[in-house]
Amino acid sequence: MQTRKKYIFLTFLASWLLLFFFGGDQLRRFAFFSSKKAETLRNWPRWADRSLLKSFADAEELEGDGDPPLQSPKARRAARLSVYKKSRCRMETCFDFSRCEKHGFKVFVYPWEKGDPMSDAYLKILTSIEKSRYYTPNPEEACLFVLNIDTLDRDHLSAQYVRNINEKIRGFPLWNDGRNHLIFNLYSGTWPNYTEDLGFDIGQAILAKASFYTESFRPGFDVSIPLFSKDHPQKGGERGWLYQSSVPPKKKYLLVFKGKRYLTGIGSSTRNALHHIHNGKDIISLTTCKHGKDWEKHKDARCDKDNVDYEKFDYQELLRNSTFCIIPRGRRLGSFRFLEALQAACVPVLLSDGWELPFSEAIDWGKAAVVGSERLLLQIPSAVRCIRPERVLAFQQQTQFLWDAYFSSVDKIVHTTLEIIKDRLLPHRSRARFFWNALPGGLLALPDFSTRGGDFPFYYLRQGSSPSDKFTALIRAVSPVLSLSQPVLRLIQAVSGSQYCAQILVLWSCEKPPPPRGKWPQTAVPLTVIHGRTKLSDRFFPYAAIQTDAVLSLDEHSSLSTSEVDFAFVVWRSFPERIVGFPVRSHSWDAGQQRWGFASEWTNEFSIVLTAAAFYHRYYHSLFTDYLPAGLRDLVDRLAACEDVLMNFLVAAVTKLPPIKVTQRKQHKEPGDQQDTAASAGARRFSQRQDCLNQLVDWFGYMPLVSSQLRLDPVLFKDQVSILRKKYRHLEKP
Repeated sequence: MQTRKKYIFLTFLASWLLLFFFGGDQLRRFAFFSSKKAETLRNWPRWADRSLLKSFADAEELEGDGDPPLQSPKARRAARLSVYKKSRCRMETCFDFSRCEKHGFKVFVYPWEKGDPMSDAYLKILTSIEKSRYYTPNPEEACLFVLNIDTLDRDHLSAQYVRNINEKIRGFPLWNDGRNHLIFNLYSGTWPNYTEDLGFDIGQAILAKASFYTESFRPGFDVSIPLFSKDHPQKGGERGWLYQSSVPPKKKYLLVFKGKRYLTGIGSSTRNALHHIHNGKDIISLTTCKHGKDWEKHKDARCDKDNVDYEKFDYQELLRNSTFCIIPRGRRLGSFRFLEALQAACVPVLLSDGWELPFSEAIDWGKAAVVGSERLLLQIPSAVRCIRPERVLAFQQQTQFLWDAYFSSVDKIVHTTLEIIKDRLLPHRSRARFFWNALPGGLLALPDFSTRGGDFPFYYLRQGSSPSDKFTALIRAVSPVLSLSQPVLRLIQAVSGSQYCAQILVLWSCEKPPPPRGKWPQTAVPLTVIHGRTKLSDRFFPYAAIQTDAVLSLDEHSSLSTSEVDFAFVVWRSFPERIVGFPVRSHSWDAGQQRWGFASEWTNEFSIVLTAAAFYHRYYHSLFTDYLPAGLRDLVDRLAACEDVLMNFLVAAVTKLPPIKVTQRKQHKEPGDQQDTAASAGARRFSQRQDCLNQLVDWFGYMPLVSSQLRLDPVLFKDQVSILRKKYRHLEKP
């Protein structure tokens, strides 16, 4: 028995010795995982653990980056609460909805004078509001208030830092602890931690801020906006860089970055590690230490080589020729290069943990950007290589849409901010997320018109629906009806004979009263007289009597046959988002006079269809009246023959497409169309249209009109076949 116990003991001891010498490493690993499991999952990858992960970087370099120690969650919450004392604010608790009930969504800007200290960027924001449809000069009508104090740069080391804001706003009788106020901010905090401290108590105000931390962002109350430079255009803005010739989407470089490398402080860890993914072939990652006054004091062994490599590549060339662009955080979460990448159709790869992305309440960034993690930088190249080409192209197309719809100008950034807030006031009449993320965008899809996508002309194809099969004729009459032979009465008879006509509305804009009902011609469809004013913009008012999708806009002197009307309507139903009509005009750039020219003669190209005889969707009446600022409608009323040019500008801005011309039996002649003398009525009308064209370009900030050389004719039109075989036989001259 003793011998047996001795052998068992020796066998057990030998087994432990063998396990220790040959399996000790595995045991130590097991012990590591069992004791550190939660920490490993949270903090993977652990760069110093070389036994578990092959290192592509020097561990001391990545860990000893000079960053200040991370605050505990409790300390972060305490810091946030000290900045946002009303951190629990929601629209229901910190916003007075009753101010918006009587006059709607109106914005009042505190009066400011030219001598007031104000940055160019903040001046652009205030100008955008004051020239918009939201603005009211009367604070009693206002739903929302914007300060005349520049709050964009709250870094107290900045020359544009405005001091003593607390004392100033306390003296404003409308302040009311910030209730119903909107504060814009681009930069907050300062070295070394760049906290979100604005240096004053915002109270219950809504904060529209760049570089917003998700922890500090109050969902449904604040608005995250993009960081933009002082040179960002007020309106219009440059178009995106993606053209049809850019397909296929693969470009020279797969992934690029060129920018500053911070040697110490917050934001330095990610940028210090970017050089590890640089391969000099399809991945270009260039950084420079050469910035700031004392960069040489802190420079490391890589700085000199990095600075040399940095100068070998042009930033704009990299943007144009790369598929993906890395957007790492800087000192703050946001970066100018975010908007630069969107414009260049370079898909943003975001490395900025905790950033509440711009307009995230409305925009689905998963369709336009790759959101990465700063901790997983080394996985980014393999991740973007796995994205299929068709998906890349979809990303690129979405970047162009978002850039053009919401970010290309200060006007669009401000208007998007205001529309997001406006949607919160009446959630049941707000835009669905679909409208914000599909062409033409949320700003051009007014919820006051409808919240259903199928009611808008540009969503028929996407929704699988079609416009209604009838139209409403809207005839503007400015002359008294004296005899039954007048053109307007003949026009009514021709239009009423169309199989697609649902009703005829006569917009009576004459000072004399309209003739009694018995004097109007007998028609097979209802005929209604609407009493309008003498303003030209009245013809595009969204009259409740218009129930059909299609509107046939006519002047009293227009001359059309029933066949022309029928064919034009059939064409319009195939292109319901465009203007389809008969008389056309064109525009061109006059390099000698440095202005846009208007051409009324018949040419091989056109860009305007006159609304004296044209079909379009009734939604454009709502857009004309409710979307355009009052100043534009006043311009139309001052300049004769300008309303149709503005309507063409509006539709082209929405669709990015030209109008469509259809066959016309007789040449359209406008009243006073003469070109014998410069003093003629026709010449005055032409001159006014040319002035109108250039003033509208100034208002829009760019030229939206698109030229075309296309005219649509019926099949068999002018063909040498029997007239009986032709559907629209009356289109051809006898």
